[in-house]
Amino acid sequence: MQLGPSRLLPPPLLLLLLLAAALGLLPCGAALEPISVGIAIGAASALTGYLSSPRFYCAFVECCPGEQDRPNGTALQLNLDKKLFGQHLAKEVVLKAVTGFINNPSPKKPLALSLHGWAGTGKNFVSQIIAENMHRAGLKSKYVHLFLSTLHFPHDHQVNLYKDQLQKWIRGNVSACAKSVFIFDEMDKLHPGLIDAIKPFLDYYEQIDGISYRRAIFIFLSNAGGDLITKVALDFWRNGRGREEMQLKDLEPVLSVGVFNNKNSGLWHSSLIDRNLIDYFVPFLPLEYKHVKMCIRAEIVSRGNPVDETVVQKVADEMTFFPKDERIYSDKGCKTVQTKLDFF
Repeated sequence: MQLGPSRLLPPPLLLLLLLAAALGLLPCGAALEPISVGIAIGAASALTGYLSSPRFYCAFVECCPGEQDRPNGTALQLNLDKKLFGQHLAKEVVLKAVTGFINNPSPKKPLALSLHGWAGTGKNFVSQIIAENMHRAGLKSKYVHLFLSTLHFPHDHQVNLYKDQLQKWIRGNVSACAKSVFIFDEMDKLHPGLIDAIKPFLDYYEQIDGISYRRAIFIFLSNAGGDLITKVALDFWRNGRGREEMQLKDLEPVLSVGVFNNKNSGLWHSSLIDRNLIDYFVPFLPLEYKHVKMCIRAEIVSRGNPVDETVVQKVADEMTFFPKDERIYSDKGCKTVQTKLDFF
């Protein structure tokens, strides 16, 4: 197709015509009549607009969710029901806290959850489920940030440096996506005072240096308080009261005071507790024999195998339980289920 000097088209118009011809919207060799040119330009413009739209772009590249993108509360509940066993309190608190937060059109502060309990009780599962509910890629999302105390903050003589780095990381990531999720694992191994560096971001400020942190979620995972939770659970059992009778009010006050006064909690004398900036202290109860068997069945199913109750029984019997006389609770929760199942 050749155009004489008198019929030269502006570069943007020419690009649209070429795009239209390439997509078959303009027949090859067709005369450039005003009507056909107009139709082709209109179609090509619409297509160009669609191809450059955020919806099309975000179908292939991860984007930060907008205000109209609300996580599915039903999906969150189904995931908790499917993956979390023996934790009626944690399930209830997390479901209400997260769905209430994401459906609030104008939260006054970020959501801060502190998850406490022995290893293998489901804290990591819950943080993973929350991350997946907020961002499709879950822990692999560029908007979900996992900090491990022993990896990211190993040296106690560099606490001031870590504080500065932590503030820069949070500021930069929330600038990129208001709905960022920050997970701090191994809080019980965190140097005292370090976590106070994030206090400004958890407070009731509308903005800090032009950035709002009110849509972010902060999750703290800790083994600290596991002994306090177990004591309450044992008292219920020894008094003949059912596990499901335990309520958040039976444990949350004990937890908040316990970790505040515990030098190995990561929240020792923390301003996050002193200023009531942690929204929920979520207790994870020690798991009983029946809950361990539920974990084993779920692991077998996740591997695509039919559940063999003989194998379930053998793996469960390999686990160790405490107290020594009563043998009620698994001392490792479900943490070693995968490796023991490999053996069988």
